[in-house]
Amino acid sequence: MSAGLGGCAILASLSLLAGCGAAEERFDPWGTEDVITGAGGGAASGGWTDAADGSGGSGGGWPSAKLGPPYPIVFAHGFFGFEDFAGAGYVSYFYNLKQTLAERGEVVYTPSVDPFNSSTYRGAQLLARIEQILAETGHEKVNIIAHSQGGLDARVVAHDRPDLVASVVTVATPHLGSKVADIALQLVAYERLQDVLDDLLNAIGAPLYDQIGNETSVFASLDQFSTPGIAEFNAKYTDAPGVFYASFGGRTDRAAGGSDCLALDPAPFVAQFDEGLDPVHPLLSLTETILDGGFGEAIPNDGLVRARDARWGNFWGCLPADHFDEIGQLFGQSPGEGNPWLYIDFYRAVIERLRQEGF
Repeated sequence: MSAGLGGCAILASLSLLAGCGAAEERFDPWGTEDVITGAGGGAASGGWTDAADGSGGSGGGWPSAKLGPPYPIVFAHGFFGFEDFAGAGYVSYFYNLKQTLAERGEVVYTPSVDPFNSSTYRGAQLLARIEQILAETGHEKVNIIAHSQGGLDARVVAHDRPDLVASVVTVATPHLGSKVADIALQLVAYERLQDVLDDLLNAIGAPLYDQIGNETSVFASLDQFSTPGIAEFNAKYTDAPGVFYASFGGRTDRAAGGSDCLALDPAPFVAQFDEGLDPVHPLLSLTETILDGGFGEAIPNDGLVRARDARWGNFWGCLPADHFDEIGQLFGQSPGEGNPWLYIDFYRAVIERLRQEGF
């Protein structure tokens, strides 16, 4: 493969971070864009409640007291992510999770932030939405479950406002950067080319996020994922005392976990799949090969993030899944032949674990 074609393939893989989905029914009783509330699960976005059972009370207005656990769940999307494509009610990032979790009585939010930007910028947007969520529900804190770059956004929120965050759980977040980003930045080192690609991706991003503007930049994201960029980020956004942090990595291309996936306190709902193997999605085959290290000992990765780079806080193990499988993409398809792991069961188990921890 030529360097030019290889570069295009790498950039295409990065820009396809779960950028596809399939139709799903929307559950939004208040007519807003990003919340689903199960029976007895509390207030929905856009409404007010002053009753602890989430019934809403009779007078409206501000809650008289902040509510404790169980806290609302906020799912934070990754790079090139979105809540609802073009407002059309379909192509949701976390495929079909809302309906399933609502049936369990959970209050779930999936706010959108800028699909292409640094986590400093995206984190500020996520924080503003969380402040709104807490005002709407009357709760004291939220639990954030984040995929890919969303985990870095969540860490920004927890660092800046630890009083609003009970826990941060990340899935395949490049906490220690991504080799793929280093290569991609080398391939598009010319500033003029960067401007052209920014303009192109901003045009693509407009249907994903209705506040696309001049501040949006795919290179702000890529630079943050690079080796020097993530070192600067980690030095600035340290973990906040009082916030619970947990993480998962992913492994695909039929790779076993090895030491990179070793967990001191493995989650049983992940450990039961330790022997499972996942075939890599064709769209991630090139980047998976780059991260794998080629010949010799395989390096577990999900096609975009190495397992060793996804470890943060309490590491709970590696999922037998690629970067798409982790959120039910593409189009809710199964992880692959011979792989029994299911993403919906996984997220239900994560929430159960958080409830057991008191969140």
